[in-house]
Amino acid sequence: MHICFITNEYPKAGYPHGGVGTFVKTFATDLVNAGHKVTVLGINNYTNGEDVENDKGIVVFRLRPKRIKGLTWYFNSKAISAKLRQIHAKTAIDIIETTELGLAFISKIKAVKYVIRLHGGHHFFAESEQRGINKWKGFQEKRSFKKTDAFIAVSKYVKSHTSKYLSYHNKPIAVIKNAINLAVFKPKNEIKIIPNSLLFAGTICEKKGVEQLVRAMENVLEQKPEVNLYLFGRDWVHNNGKSYIDYIKNEVIPQLQVDHTKIHFMGSVPLEKLAKHYASAEVCVFPSLMETQGLVAPEAMAMGKLVVFSELGPGPETISHQKTGLLCNPYEIDDIAEKIIWALEHKDQSALIAAAGQHYVLDHFDSNKLMNANVSFYKRLLN
Repeated sequence: MHICFITNEYPKAGYPHGGVGTFVKTFATDLVNAGHKVTVLGINNYTNGEDVENDKGIVVFRLRPKRIKGLTWYFNSKAISAKLRQIHAKTAIDIIETTELGLAFISKIKAVKYVIRLHGGHHFFAESEQRGINKWKGFQEKRSFKKTDAFIAVSKYVKSHTSKYLSYHNKPIAVIKNAINLAVFKPKNEIKIIPNSLLFAGTICEKKGVEQLVRAMENVLEQKPEVNLYLFGRDWVHNNGKSYIDYIKNEVIPQLQVDHTKIHFMGSVPLEKLAKHYASAEVCVFPSLMETQGLVAPEAMAMGKLVVFSELGPGPETISHQKTGLLCNPYEIDDIAEKIIWALEHKDQSALIAAAGQHYVLDHFDSNKLMNANVSFYKRLLN
């Protein structure tokens, strides 16, 4: 099969990227290794130019961004549609996959099947971001859903929650988890654990529960003054239009009775480096207010780490509380702190829970198993 992913987030060396980019790279690598042809197409998010990259068999086209006030969406969509036709004419595409808004203005090719993978779209995150639906983005998402041939949801929760807002139009839909790169995220016994170290990884933004985690540090440090929190991830824009990290540093932390030097913003790092930081952490904490699936929790679990994850959304699909990890209420600062302190004070029990969590992830997030599930779904569509 020839599968084409439409995304602007495919990782480029030296630049930060998000979870969708990580997923596409992991999945695309598995597809190529299984003998399939993979193309990635998107607008260049990294530079103002156009480039083509062959990433170990994955052909990546990054188109020059068009910036015309009020019509950027039109010209970029037109450029992607034209490139898709060109690619298809050279080597016929079987499946085109993208995210929730991705098909809104793409011209369809009759012979191709289109799939939307539900990573969490504009409607999905409306509640957690405490905002109304933007009419323009809402229109795009609805239009995109009508144009697709099928859906893949990365969790049962994202499937059910999205259906509160949008119709699947009785089209085929499967629930298939995002795979974890187990070649990268595996135990690294040669790396020493930093005692009393907490790690957070993810975009530094409201929906990831960053503010609640930082506020919970007041309770944690009161009982465990030796603890340090390390936050890895790219900055985001706060509701005030400015840096979210600056908001935390300048408005949240000064309100707290904490040693400011105990909270470290480490920036975004490549996956290989992030895995080393996971290895050196004693406890990993991800109190997301809303997730579709969340890659960071199973990544850390795969490395044998005790994980504190959100009890909301897909949290219970990933972690069984006190069996494979710990679940917290991300809106309750005391609960986040309580779970962290318990993990630090019950090291033997934490080690047993972490080992069970690792076993669960190895069994349920194996990339080959999940790749085969995706390919089977694609083949059913084609047939």
